[in-house]
Amino acid sequence: MVKVEVKPNVLQWVIKRMDNFDRLKDQFPNIDKWINQESQPTLKQLEKLAKMTAVPLGYFFLPNPPEEKLSIPHYRTVRDEGAVRPSPNLLETVQTMERRQQWMRDYLIQLGNPPLNYVGRANLSMDPKLVAQDMRRTLSLEDGWASKQSTWQEALRNLIRKTEDIGIIVVINGVVGNNTHRKLDVAEFRGFVLIDDYAPLIFINGRDGKAAQMFTLAHELAHIWYGASAAFDLKNLQPADAEIENACNKAAAEFLVPEDELIIIWKQVGQSEDRFEQVARHFKVSEIVAARRALDLNLVTKEEFFLFYEDYMKRLQQQTEQTKTNGGNFYATQTMRIGRHFAEAVIRAAKEGTILYREAYQLTGLSGSTFDKFAEYVDTGRYV
Repeated sequence: MVKVEVKPNVLQWVIKRMDNFDRLKDQFPNIDKWINQESQPTLKQLEKLAKMTAVPLGYFFLPNPPEEKLSIPHYRTVRDEGAVRPSPNLLETVQTMERRQQWMRDYLIQLGNPPLNYVGRANLSMDPKLVAQDMRRTLSLEDGWASKQSTWQEALRNLIRKTEDIGIIVVINGVVGNNTHRKLDVAEFRGFVLIDDYAPLIFINGRDGKAAQMFTLAHELAHIWYGASAAFDLKNLQPADAEIENACNKAAAEFLVPEDELIIIWKQVGQSEDRFEQVARHFKVSEIVAARRALDLNLVTKEEFFLFYEDYMKRLQQQTEQTKTNGGNFYATQTMRIGRHFAEAVIRAAKEGTILYREAYQLTGLSGSTFDKFAEYVDTGRYV
C-alpha cells in the first residue's frame, strides 16, 4: 500500500474543522501517530478522511493549511473575541451559491436581459421608510398586502414568490446541499445575500424557525436594495453593530410592519396581554417579529421584549418537538433548496441544449431520472 506524507499542521487543521472528534478517532485510530509522524496514512485512508471532513483531497498535500475566509462580510450580533473562523458548512454553502449565481449571471447576459435596476438603488443616507416603500412597490405589494393573507405562513410564501418574480434567486436550506448529516448552524448564520445586478441571491438557513424566516428574508431584501453582500446571525432578531446592518434592519422592519399603521393598532391593543398576537395577526407576521417591531419603536422595553422572546422560543421548541413530520415532498424540498427561479433557468437551458445535461446535474445536485422528475415538477407549477 502506498503511504502518503501529510504535514502535521495540515492534519491538526483538519481535526479542528471536525465537529465530532470522537467519531474521527473511531474511524482513524492512528491519526495521532500520523500527526506525530510515527506512521503515515494510505491514499485510500486520506480519501476517506477528506470525505468525512469535507476537505478537498488536494489540501492534504499542501505544506501548510490554507487560510479559509468568507468572500463576504459576516456580521454577528454578539462579537466574539478574536477572529471568528467560518465553519466548513458555511464556507461550502457560500461557494456553491456563488457558482450558481455566476452561471445564472452569464446565462441571463447571453439571453440579452438588462441588469436589475433596483440592486443598489438605496444608500445609507436615505430614510429607511422610503427604502421600504420602494421595496414594496417594486415587488408589486400594495399597502396592507400581508393583512389580506389568511396566515403569516401564507404571507411568507407569497413574499418568496414575489421576490423570485422580480429576478432574485431565493434558496432555503438547512443542510449542505442534500447532505442531512451536515446541518447548518443557526447560531452561526440565519442567512446571507450575494449581490449581483443580474442574479442577486438570497439564502435563508432552513434550520431556523419559519417564525424568524420572514424577517430574515426582508432583511436580505434590504441588503439587495443597499447593494451590500453579507452573512449575518441576527441573534434575537437584533442587527450587528454596523451601519449597513442597522439600515437593513430598519428598512426590513418598516417593510413588514409600517410604523404609522402599527401606532394606530397599538393604541387599541397595547395594554392587552395578547398584544403581540393581535399585532401579528393584523400584519401577518409571527409574534416574535411583532414584538421586535414594538421594541424598535420604544413601545415596549428591552426587558419586556426579551422576556417574551425567551418564552416564545421555548413554546416554539416544544411545538417543534411534538410535531411529527414524514419528511415532506422530496421535489418541493428540492425546489426550496435549489430555488425556483434558478431551477427554471437551468431546466430551460438543458431542454434548449444551451448546456449539457451533465452541467445541469452539477448545478442542481440532481441527476438522471431524479432530475427529469424534478424538471416535470417545476414545469407543472406544483411548487406554488
